[in-house]
Amino acid sequence: MKQTQLTQGTAVAEPAAPAKKEHAPKFKPPKKKRKWVKRLIVLVVIVAIVAFLLKSCMGGTQMAMAGSYLPETVSMQDLTVTVSGTGTISPIHSYKVTTLVRGEILEAPFEEGDTVHKGDVLFRIDASDVETSIEQARLAVQQAQLTYDNLKSSAKDAKLTANASGIISKLYVDEGDNVTAGQQVADILDRSTMKLKVPFHSADAASLSLGQSATVVVDGTAQPITGTVTDISPLEEVGTGGTLTRTVTISVTNPGIITDSSTGTATVGTLSCAASGPFEYAAKKTVVAKTSGELASLPVKEGDSVTDGQTIGSFDADSITTQIENARLNVENAKLTLQSAQDSLENYTITSTIDGTVIEKNLDVGDNIDGTSTTSGGNTGTTGVSYPAVIYDLSALTFDLPIDELDISKIQVGQEVEITSEALDGKTFTGRVDKININGTTANGVTTYPVTVQVDNPEGLYPGMNVSAKIIVERSGQALCVPIDTVDRADGGSVKLPGPDAVYDENGTMISPGTIETRKVTLGRNNDEYIEILDGLQEGDIVLKKNESSSAMAMMMGG
Repeated sequence: MKQTQLTQGTAVAEPAAPAKKEHAPKFKPPKKKRKWVKRLIVLVVIVAIVAFLLKSCMGGTQMAMAGSYLPETVSMQDLTVTVSGTGTISPIHSYKVTTLVRGEILEAPFEEGDTVHKGDVLFRIDASDVETSIEQARLAVQQAQLTYDNLKSSAKDAKLTANASGIISKLYVDEGDNVTAGQQVADILDRSTMKLKVPFHSADAASLSLGQSATVVVDGTAQPITGTVTDISPLEEVGTGGTLTRTVTISVTNPGIITDSSTGTATVGTLSCAASGPFEYAAKKTVVAKTSGELASLPVKEGDSVTDGQTIGSFDADSITTQIENARLNVENAKLTLQSAQDSLENYTITSTIDGTVIEKNLDVGDNIDGTSTTSGGNTGTTGVSYPAVIYDLSALTFDLPIDELDISKIQVGQEVEITSEALDGKTFTGRVDKININGTTANGVTTYPVTVQVDNPEGLYPGMNVSAKIIVERSGQALCVPIDTVDRADGGSVKLPGPDAVYDENGTMISPGTIETRKVTLGRNNDEYIEILDGLQEGDIVLKKNESSSAMAMMMGG
């Protein structure tokens, strides 16, 4: 073809040259010929370039279309089964200070960066309010105990008894009433014996003695009554006319005409009183209930005569028992309140729960803790929230990996872990599975379980760094393997192989897979990249995998 084109080109050029030369003087052909030659050369070059590009693109497209599948060789290799995941480094232990008490901080003897030990004081808070509450609670316990003891003592004889001999002059309660301890029940008067209190000159009174007989005359009557001196006051008083007197008490039997409004005079031997004096009942007592309860019986009425110690009423026994039990419960409740107040006092001294390093201190002496777990401000990773202090135990570092439910059964405590971090490019760390948490989290129909890994050599890693990790589930040694993306596991396991009519170039590169064959295989263990073939293939066999880039180009060309 090239020769033919060259021959035709020469034949055209030779006749044209003489014609142009004949008319050269008139039309100036040499100059015009040079312009067309240059233009022709440029045009030829452009066409050649476009043709080359089109040929290259069409050739590439043909190769991409022919290369819809890529060959992979079945080979023996070390198969390490791993389960991968990502996590964030954290200290093995951390303590974020929280408190539910409020008050001013009196002590905070530490700073950021300090090393603290378990039990060291971090904050001491003003506890004056709770100390007052403790004292009040202690007094409440004492009062409840006293009430309980009194009820037990009075319950030994759940009865009302007369405290003097005489006549019941007034009843304040009725049978069936509920009576409280200290309530008035009855007044008792001894009207059979009266006491006359009269002044004697001090010198005369000094000569008198108890038990002496005396003659008493009731004012307004002339009848003398025999009595007995029962008391001589040692105190001197100023009597009528400025004389000194002492009061002498004389007891007489009431003939029935003497009341507590009567007055009289007395003579002891040859000594007479200095003036008249009033009569009093020998006994005027009020019966008071010593316990509380329902008054089950009251067999006396006003006007009845009683003797000292006589039962005048009784309480319901069950009512008394209930009161005693309630009093006992009150004592127990008061003690619990006191204990609670004392326990709360401990909350005003905050100590470290771990050995570690202080990485945050957000409150200091003079600041107020408001009684909540956290305070506003600080750098904790949570907007607007911080803790009074944060302590990290950096003696070891850990992180959690979320493991899929399909893989969690493969994980065991103690398995080796390979760890990398983008922040420390090129450096690999090792670790061990420390804990498997069975409290899974479900999202979008998939459940994952947190597996805690402890780093063996954490130097260079810091809390908060993101890491990638591979848990070494099994090191299988040499196994017959293919890339995992060459296997279709939906039907139990199958691969695609090139047919006997596959086409290869001079370099052995597959141009076309020919008639593709599908073959069932028996699958074994796998990792993220390779899967073991137990049966169905031999070493050196070729399997096919979909060429994603070729498929994409074919779609573009087809579009």
